[in-house]
Amino acid sequence: MTWDTHEKKYHTYNHYLRDKYGQKVFKVSLNGHFTCPNKDGTKGVGGCIFCSPSGSGDFAGNIEDDLNTQFQTVKTMLHDKWPQAKYIVYFQANTNTYKPVDALKVLFETSITLDKNIVGLNIGTRCDALDDEKIDLLARLNTKTDVTVELGLQSIHEKTALWMNRGHDLTCFENAVHALRKKNIAVVVHIINGLFDEDERAMIATTEYLNQLDIQGIKIHMLHIMKNTTLGKIYQAQPFPLLSKEAYVKITVKQIERLRPDIIIHRLTGDSPKESLIAPTWTLKKFIVLNEIDKLMRKEQTYQGKYYKKAAQ
Repeated sequence: MTWDTHEKKYHTYNHYLRDKYGQKVFKVSLNGHFTCPNKDGTKGVGGCIFCSPSGSGDFAGNIEDDLNTQFQTVKTMLHDKWPQAKYIVYFQANTNTYKPVDALKVLFETSITLDKNIVGLNIGTRCDALDDEKIDLLARLNTKTDVTVELGLQSIHEKTALWMNRGHDLTCFENAVHALRKKNIAVVVHIINGLFDEDERAMIATTEYLNQLDIQGIKIHMLHIMKNTTLGKIYQAQPFPLLSKEAYVKITVKQIERLRPDIIIHRLTGDSPKESLIAPTWTLKKFIVLNEIDKLMRKEQTYQGKYYKKAAQ
């Protein structure tokens, strides 16, 4: 890998996109007016314990606007930062395959034709909202643009999954990854550090588990405690210890060292609206966290995959 050419010691998403498309590419987050099977009673109620009312769509387009209006609004705002760029349409809020396949076909096909410079379609969803018919639709779309499915795993540990009210088991997740990869659809997995009662070894174990699967990308987040969530109410009634910035940086670097070298790192920290965040407040300083990760990796002369072979044996 040639990570030194972009001053990072890991396989960044930005570097991957510039390599593939020859210029800056940014995501345009749209709201497809989805709900979630873990909220409406199909799989569970209340959703994952940390999920916000927006279903992680705090930075998406306005749900009251049509797709084109959403796209133009978000695109224009991002062009203030990046005047020249191509686009990936991103459906993030709630479970973005949780509609009949005919409705998904119209929504996704419309979205990828909103601009000639759209190069991809990213879809955040749950493993239990993907069936063969929907995966076949995604495979057809994958012949028109680059489709990526993002799956929220968060942790491999069953105790944690029950605590967070995830609503599905690890086998469901594995089956979805295998089915998507059989159709050559790229898979990105979300994990969370700092989940209740998980120590460093447990968090690293989740990363090492993912090395065994045919995934193309990973997003690593810190647990956010947000207002108007089940977790927020629990935390405000009885606060529990959260990772410090220093602990998060140390653990994340250890995960990177053990991560398969070809896996693209899409994120190393998450976003939360300032007005919604209860704790930890250090997560608001996203670029400081990223800089601290870079500094520690340089100090320890380490890099993505340094201990991958040892971890895999």
